[in-house]
Amino acid sequence: MIRSVHRAATRGIAEHGWLHSRHTFSFAQYHDPQRMGFGTLRVLNDDIVEPGAGFGTHSHDNMEIISVPLAGALRHQDSMGNTHVIRKGEVQIMSAGTGISHSEYNASESEPVNFLQIWVLPKQMNIEPRYGQKEFMADERINAFQAVVSPDADDGEVWINQDAWFSLADFTAGRSETYKLKAHDNGIYIFVLEGEIEIAGERLGRRDGMGIVEADAIEFQTLADSQLLIIELPL
Repeated sequence: MIRSVHRAATRGIAEHGWLHSRHTFSFAQYHDPQRMGFGTLRVLNDDIVEPGAGFGTHSHDNMEIISVPLAGALRHQDSMGNTHVIRKGEVQIMSAGTGISHSEYNASESEPVNFLQIWVLPKQMNIEPRYGQKEFMADERINAFQAVVSPDADDGEVWINQDAWFSLADFTAGRSETYKLKAHDNGIYIFVLEGEIEIAGERLGRRDGMGIVEADAIEFQTLADSQLLIIELPL
């Protein structure tokens, strides 16, 4: 097993008044040649947007873009005619494909919104753009891995144009858990939303991340009540 650790305090920082962002990988003005992604995982941004503010209309192509609200609500509008509000407990995906324009704003005029913005390189290029959004029940991930993104449109999760799986999990302290990879050649990226875990003697705390390759299963212990995002995807 080969692993790389990205501590929360070492992430790139972007402060724009209305936006407070932390970049696990190189993004915008933050560039680190040692942090250009993990396999097909290209962007993992932890964004806080002030009330009423947001990202004006802009374009993407040939990228799988996943948004995971952690607190508050995000208002989405795009060139395909979609207008939605995404809240904590929901997961959104855009397959940008041949090209899509969209905007994202804090849906509240009084409370900030905190969400993860994740970019994954696509399996197929220049597909027809597609939007998906789904709510996932929090009680179904208590001491369990809850799949929220998969490459199979029939699985019941939001589906992605890549051989990738995203899972959320809320584990109580003092547990030993094992995540078994679904594809032998994939890697896994574990991002600690809250709490503290230990993997192979390495402790990970809030907003720490670890990329792991050359392993078919990942064993870890929870040192505190912990909320995790687990991303399995091609290298």
